[in-house]
Amino acid sequence: MNDYTSDVATTPLPSAVPVFPLTGALLFPRGLLPLNIFEPRYLAMVRDAMEAKGAASRIIGMIQARGEGSIAGESPPLFNVGCLGRITDYRETDDGRILIALVGVSRFRVGAELDRPTLYRQVLADYHGFGSDRDEPSALGPAARAGLEDVLRSYLDAQGLAADWEAVKNADDESLVTTLACVCPFDPAEKQALLEASDLPERAATLTALMTFAGNPAGRGDRPTLQ
Repeated sequence: MNDYTSDVATTPLPSAVPVFPLTGALLFPRGLLPLNIFEPRYLAMVRDAMEAKGAASRIIGMIQARGEGSIAGESPPLFNVGCLGRITDYRETDDGRILIALVGVSRFRVGAELDRPTLYRQVLADYHGFGSDRDEPSALGPAARAGLEDVLRSYLDAQGLAADWEAVKNADDESLVTTLACVCPFDPAEKQALLEASDLPERAATLTALMTFAGNPAGRGDRPTLQ
């Protein structure tokens, strides 16, 4: 467990959560996500989170939007599952931005969108089914880990990219899977499938399938089926 995740298991889970809808950006339990905040509504959200007391203190939820609003100014629909994040680093810049880092606490399901008089959106969070998010994950078996690394090598070759293989070998299973899920350029539905995977082995299997597909030019006509 990293220093910045040491209190994840004891972080209170608020029922009302301010959310930052950002397509393509994923936060996982115990993962770290740096954010550059500049829109007025999200500047207000972060400042409110920093000033909040109790379970809401330093808490915001990351969730993907399903697309742009169909009408100018309309809020786009949200995916059903997001991840609660706790602000672990906060810095204000001279040009009015706020730089933060979030550590993932637990996934949540959107129970309902709340009607609140804030510039930003808030949801009622349902944590049922995500109790294991705050436990140490099960390790991948040797075969699954080796298969993931083999597919990663083929994927990077197909993309014309390189990796620090010593760092890959030294990374623990969760750190490797989380990093790849965040940085690989999968589409929003594929990223959502990674977020909603029930546990680390299922997430690794989904990641392996997505990289296998993306690294196989002959198979790009048919996307893998995501349940």
